[in-house]
Amino acid sequence: MSKRVTVIGGANVDISANLTEKFLHGDSIPGNVAVGFGGVAHNIALNLALLGNDVRFITAFGSDSFGNLALKHCADEGLDISLAKQFQDRRNGVYLCINDLSGDMIAAVADTDSISEITPEFLSERITEINSSAAVVIDTNLTTGALQFIFENCTPPVFIDAVSTTKAKRMVEALCNAKSHGRIILKLNKIEAQVITGENDMDAALKSIHEMGVSEIFLTIGADGVICSDQSTISTYPAIPVDVINTTGAGDAFLAGVVHDFLIGNPFPETALCGLKAAYATLLSPSAVNPDIKKFIQ
Repeated sequence: MSKRVTVIGGANVDISANLTEKFLHGDSIPGNVAVGFGGVAHNIALNLALLGNDVRFITAFGSDSFGNLALKHCADEGLDISLAKQFQDRRNGVYLCINDLSGDMIAAVADTDSISEITPEFLSERITEINSSAAVVIDTNLTTGALQFIFENCTPPVFIDAVSTTKAKRMVEALCNAKSHGRIILKLNKIEAQVITGENDMDAALKSIHEMGVSEIFLTIGADGVICSDQSTISTYPAIPVDVINTTGAGDAFLAGVVHDFLIGNPFPETALCGLKAAYATLLSPSAVNPDIKKFIQ
């Protein structure tokens, strides 16, 4: 029987507009519009489910049509959303982007305020079920208060996706304010590490992050792979060479692969190898989650 993992964070509706003619400010441009589903926590949860894990996904759905779509999608994908909640008079999280002829983003809007409904009180009502998991995965889209509550009250290992330089600062504040915490495992990239520590040297940055209370670190360095640190040892694994189709979601898949391998019982830092395979699968897919990811994980 697979071990249960609880993922906490946002489930967005993603709307992407890809232009078929040159962008002209202030004009209506022909293009193709696609609707999908995303959010860091959502992508991690879906990857973990596709890899055969028993996944509980705790999120805040809106009561609008987008919220209904996101809720149905999560249920149809086999995610356990029994502890999620659909909030009345709330818009669901939406990410809207416009891409030019080459596929580069011109502009984007992230309307994700609904995640603020995941409060310490909301989590407190669910903490017994959360702590029955073998692992908990969160992203820093959560508020500082919610992050601090998780650090202080979760007994399973907590895996964190830093998400971005701005949002990773919430994690730092929550760790500094937490009265206590258990095992914390962090995935972040080089820029995020530099911003939250003020260190350009990666050895110094890793040391600083450990001093914040993080037990294990997976520092992704793009095509160069990942640096893994647990305070006593530092290991580096190269990325798998790939002709990239799409980079969106690769970091989410990496953390999902790490957690999947952890649930199987493999040790740090070897879990990074599974993460790299999962990221590789996603880089080969046009979508943020490769539905065939399990074929790449042996």
